[in-house]
Amino acid sequence: MLGTYENFPANIHLVETFASPLSSRKLQERLIQVLREVNRKTFSFDQVAQPALHDCTVILEAGIAEGADFSFIDDEETKKALSLLRKASFDRMDLFCAVRYYKGTAEKKKPLKFDYYMLRAVFGEGSMELQVFHERGPRYLSPEDLVAFLVREVNSTSARRILRTVESSQ
Repeated sequence: MLGTYENFPANIHLVETFASPLSSRKLQERLIQVLREVNRKTFSFDQVAQPALHDCTVILEAGIAEGADFSFIDDEETKKALSLLRKASFDRMDLFCAVRYYKGTAEKKKPLKFDYYMLRAVFGEGSMELQVFHERGPRYLSPEDLVAFLVREVNSTSARRILRTVESSQ
């Protein structure tokens, strides 16, 4: 089933809860569209978080779960997910996010170790809980930074704030 990963880990590194004025369906549509927009886009580290690495660029690659696999969120996968959302919203949405780091300029770009995250967005009436699991990597970008970046991106797509932090725990 699209949006559900069969082997989502039980050991969660971060849980954050957000309130939203949008319906679950609209929020899920917005989240999928934002992930499509940021996929493979190059950001300077300070656009994503406080620089742990100077002169570093960051590229995120996000995928949505379907059973035991994840599919890269490209135009085709976005269309498929949005089509399913027109019929019914998801209770939860499992995502994979690879965070790639590169040191140096475009001409002399040196890849560094990558971070691999799994995220589970659980939707309620007027709320979303985001659970983050750091699978492996150097954690140049912390789970908190990843969530803050995604929330900023979702909120930047609207004149009003889509996601507002309710509580944070680890």
